[in-house]
Amino acid sequence: MAKSPETEHPVPAIGYASRDESGVLSPFKFSRRATGEKDVRFKVLYCGICHSDLHMAKNEWGFTTYPVVPGHEIVGEVTEVGSKVTKFKVGDKVGVGCMVGSCRSCDNCSNDLENYCPSQILTYSSKYYDGTLTYGGYSDTMVSDEHFVVRWPENLPLDSGAPLLCAGITTYSPLVYFGLNKPGMNIGVVGLGGLGDVAVKMAKAFGTKVTVISTSLKKKQEAIDKLGVDAFLVSSDEEQMKGAMSTLDGIIDTVSAEHPIMPLISLLKSHGKLIMVGAPNKPLELSVFPLLVGRKLIAGSGIGGMKETQDMLDFAAEKGITADVELIPIDYVNTAMERLLKSDVKYRFVIDVAKSLKA
Repeated sequence: MAKSPETEHPVPAIGYASRDESGVLSPFKFSRRATGEKDVRFKVLYCGICHSDLHMAKNEWGFTTYPVVPGHEIVGEVTEVGSKVTKFKVGDKVGVGCMVGSCRSCDNCSNDLENYCPSQILTYSSKYYDGTLTYGGYSDTMVSDEHFVVRWPENLPLDSGAPLLCAGITTYSPLVYFGLNKPGMNIGVVGLGGLGDVAVKMAKAFGTKVTVISTSLKKKQEAIDKLGVDAFLVSSDEEQMKGAMSTLDGIIDTVSAEHPIMPLISLLKSHGKLIMVGAPNKPLELSVFPLLVGRKLIAGSGIGGMKETQDMLDFAAEKGITADVELIPIDYVNTAMERLLKSDVKYRFVIDVAKSLKA
């Protein structure tokens, strides 16, 4: 006889969920599964707010399953481990990022690229192996197979480090994979939001020269004084853009809003690479001819596998890389989403889950 949902998922949990395309989040009681033999259960301490959470809460990508409890930048403290868990113990600080499952047998999984597995299971609004819906980190407790849990470095802050589980790996991975991490290279970063802030820090930590490309001058002084960027371009200034033509080895485009990419291609040197890591919900316009002149490349990159995510966290801890965050209580989350839509945050909201979410 099949087990009842109450038997399979006996652990009470509380979080904030969106029930429809309005995207409005409100308190939501649900349950987590019992701790399996390879599972790690942890108390959620902090959870970052990613722009993806906003897209998903409003079903802007068209595949949200409601109710959706967002959150995939989750840091916490282990409270229970399964009998066959080998990497973690009670009391350890850990993190869970954008995925909680994959097939573990395809070519991608066999090469530490679980993030590209066709059967990848997202941390929220996805179907788990048992057919139930996954719920994210805007909640008081979390459980995951230990393979998809990362060890938290001792000297990496929990709150300002949480966004690295998405923003960090999303920008670290393409810099490494596409060879844009060589000292002295000229790297562009489009957009200085939650992803852009971390992209600049990662690129600078690799020893590259960084140019921020933004729609206005508003963030120029801060980018230079605080982040140490080497140049700042206003994308709407034709003279500035013309003067910077063919100067960049690569560009990390972090913008999730609709925007023109043709002017960015002109900034690339021959063999230059434009890597898209933001996810606009409308198609971008592209002419092929500028790619032919200079053998330029446009590519996409999505997070990273589990080994690379751990490597990224260890690199961040070594180099002192964290996100600039605004810490908020969970009942502020709808206001935070409204502000995020207006880019009114420097540069990442992080929910203080443990202090503000009580059952």
